[in-house]
Amino acid sequence: MTATPPTAVPTGERGATTENPTGVAPPAQLPDTTTPRALATLLTRAERALANKATPDKHRTGWARIQQQAYRELADRPRWRSAARDHVPRRFRAAYDLTLRAATALGQLNSPRAGPPDDWRIRRPLPVAKLRGHYRAAQKQFGVPWQILAAINFVETRFGRIHGDSHAGAQGPMQFMPKTWDAYGKGDVTNPRDAILAAARYLSASGAPADMRGALYAYNHSDHYVDAILAYADAMRRYPHYLDVYHRWQVYFRTPKGDVLLKEGYGS
Repeated sequence: MTATPPTAVPTGERGATTENPTGVAPPAQLPDTTTPRALATLLTRAERALANKATPDKHRTGWARIQQQAYRELADRPRWRSAARDHVPRRFRAAYDLTLRAATALGQLNSPRAGPPDDWRIRRPLPVAKLRGHYRAAQKQFGVPWQILAAINFVETRFGRIHGDSHAGAQGPMQFMPKTWDAYGKGDVTNPRDAILAAARYLSASGAPADMRGALYAYNHSDHYVDAILAYADAMRRYPHYLDVYHRWQVYFRTPKGDVLLKEGYGS
């Protein structure tokens, strides 16, 4: 990457500043950067816009995608992380640490593949309010924190954007293997509410919430997976708006030739 991202406020954005960028439209994609500081500056603009309730929805989605791209860049540039962190405001540093921790763990977990399964379709997920209602209903019934369920839904299928079986044959928005669904599922494995309740039921039977790490390891036998889920869940616990932020992130698929963006509508 070669150029420094712009920091000037576009003309005509009355009242908008880099400190309070609610009225500033985000760039269409992450600009090329030459320094960790330049990347941190743009990431900070994204964080401030996303944390501000006055940011228009159309800009919120764009800033969330810039944020996602910035964290992907940092995940690929471990030597930049400490220097970039120094230029992120203190109130966002926990989010920075947790999101990068999750990204690093998932990077160690997932190996590149030639391409997504042939039956994958990328569709628009349920609205945040609807999903939050399902998570809270499951928490009330089984005691599993809703942020844990949201993090699983996020990691497994980007909140239900991915329709289709995994390479291993897991199904539905919470990615159940058929035998596990037969034991813990009720209803339809592809139905978001049924799948979220089944995930909470399984985690509860596996020791949650008292032994959350052990329960998550039973869900997916990988310490990297457990680390990622706990990090994303903690970010959503500390920053209540982060469920909405992560909900706006897109689907990227790792291949030997690089990551491929799978937009909504892919495979339809």
